Amino acid sequence: MTNTIIVDFGTEREYSFIVHPEDIQNLSKDEAQDWLAQEFEDLECSPSSPVGKILLVDMLLNVAKYAGEERFKERTEWAQQFVKAVATLLKRSTVRIDVDEFAVA
Repeated sequence: MTNTIIVDFGTEREYSFIVHPEDIQNLSKDEAQDWLAQEFEDLECSPSSPVGKILLVDMLLNVAKYAGEERFKERTEWAQQFVKAVATLLKRSTVRIDVDEFAVA
């Protein structure tokens, strides 16, 4: 299944990426989760939950937020890895990461 991952930073600031099955065939869920967890730590993200528990949705939103819009706008290698991790973990044809509204749909 081909995935469309949209990272939205507000009005007219959304970035759409297509992830083909062959792009993620060698990426396991554990590897995708580990990559996101490492980025969460490296970017010094803050947990959204007051008890400190980090849910997958919180991790996706915070990593996108702390990484910043430029990486997605310029379609960097980092942004490509991020959307591959999202596609691997969520297994949905379309995912919208709305950083501005702090929601995943």
